[in-house]
Amino acid sequence: MQLNGLIYTFSTQVKLFLAAFVVVLSIGFYTGLIFVGQTSTVHPDGIEENYLGNEFNQEALVMKFKKGSHEMLTIVHTHILSMSFIFFLLGAVLLTTSMPKKIKTFLLVEPFVSVVITFGGIYLLWLGYTWLKYLVIVSGILMTGSFVISSVVILVQLFRKPRNL
Repeated sequence: MQLNGLIYTFSTQVKLFLAAFVVVLSIGFYTGLIFVGQTSTVHPDGIEENYLGNEFNQEALVMKFKKGSHEMLTIVHTHILSMSFIFFLLGAVLLTTSMPKKIKTFLLVEPFVSVVITFGGIYLLWLGYTWLKYLVIVSGILMTGSFVISSVVILVQLFRKPRNL
């Protein structure tokens, strides 16, 4: 089955539907990033503090306590499930775009790897492997970059005429 470039053949109705989906999905994704920024988890020490607490830091402006096992399992479980659905649906649309095969394959697979590394890393960080905070940041950046690139490629190709057709 040939999916590469199929996006150009979609009807206006399908293109509007997909564009609306990608825009609303992006709003949700970026809202999550805003939340991450507000919880100080955009830098290594903030990630560690968010999950392991800071109750021993007398100068902390906001007191945080180590998350419990139930809370950690809920965070990891819900994020892995929801992010896998997000990237599955975005990837299904991305499959229909026209782009080099290696780049498309990377954009299709990388987010799933990053989801496991990011949230698995957060869980292991909570268990005490604090050096993983750096890996969590790198995988989170890769995951976000993949989302941004994929959604932009989709939106551009939904409304641009194909070069070769």
